[in-house]
Amino acid sequence: MLYTQPFKRLFLGTALALGLMSSAHAADLQPLRVANQKSTIKALLEVSGETKNVPYAIQWSEFPSASPLGEALNANAVDIGALGDAPYVFALGAGGSLKVVSIIHAEGRNTTALLVPKDSPIKSVADLKGKKIVTGRGSIGHYLAIKALASAGLTTKDVQFIFLLPSESRLVLDNGSVDAWSTWDPYTTVVTSQSQARVLVSGRQLLSNHLYLAATSQAIADKRPQLDDFVARVDRAYAWANTHPDEYAAAQAKITGLPLEVHVEVAKDTHLTPVAIDDSVIRGLQATADTYQQEGLLTKHIDVSQGFDKSFNAKRVPLSQASR
Repeated sequence: MLYTQPFKRLFLGTALALGLMSSAHAADLQPLRVANQKSTIKALLEVSGETKNVPYAIQWSEFPSASPLGEALNANAVDIGALGDAPYVFALGAGGSLKVVSIIHAEGRNTTALLVPKDSPIKSVADLKGKKIVTGRGSIGHYLAIKALASAGLTTKDVQFIFLLPSESRLVLDNGSVDAWSTWDPYTTVVTSQSQARVLVSGRQLLSNHLYLAATSQAIADKRPQLDDFVARVDRAYAWANTHPDEYAAAQAKITGLPLEVHVEVAKDTHLTPVAIDDSVIRGLQATADTYQQEGLLTKHIDVSQGFDKSFNAKRVPLSQASR
């Protein structure tokens, strides 16, 4: 029987959700190209068993940070990837045809934090006036620094930003070249445990601490069954990680090279839960975009509501987990 492409995709999606995918139908599913930052989605899915019995190929691409990952999404070089609030805003600002298809909220002590050396005379955010802050340009750390400064009545003009990758950032914090580092886990745990850096302010109350799974519009049109299945696998994998922190940490440590105890501390201190795509989430991200425009980091207004697909909120029939 011949099907039109839209009907064929609908048929495949229904069959996949019901676990009725035959080998012939599975062969019709194109590979899903997934962008990955080390120690995130790939390690999570592998250790939780969610990469078993996948009825389509997953093609992984590794990226050192969120910025190049967003660029790859915009170039349609990958189909889906995970980004924090700020990096996703920059990806949208670059003109990408992207949509958030799933949101994971990370609740933890120091999921994001603004840190200073252990012997620093800086005791409050207000003390950062005239100081140097290292972070990644357009990263969630960058946004945290902006929010923290504003909470103390300061602006970005009151400090000097140094933009570096996390590995370089730790070096300049430890050697005293900068006064503070605005970053995220596992780096917050690394420098607080190994260098005894102090948390000046946590992003727990200042940021949403959401992780956005964003897909290209082309992937949503052409690979909806794969995306539905992949999102369900990620949801299940994070639920598994919440109850298996030691196993999850061990898998991450093998990839990052960071001490196992660092990842164990992060995993045990962080609870990850799915969040519905709703108007409150969109308003929160709009505030992030507006902040970046006010700071001159975005040259135009970005309507972030165009970067979400609420249809992925629809309840999918869960697949039985492959290995557990």
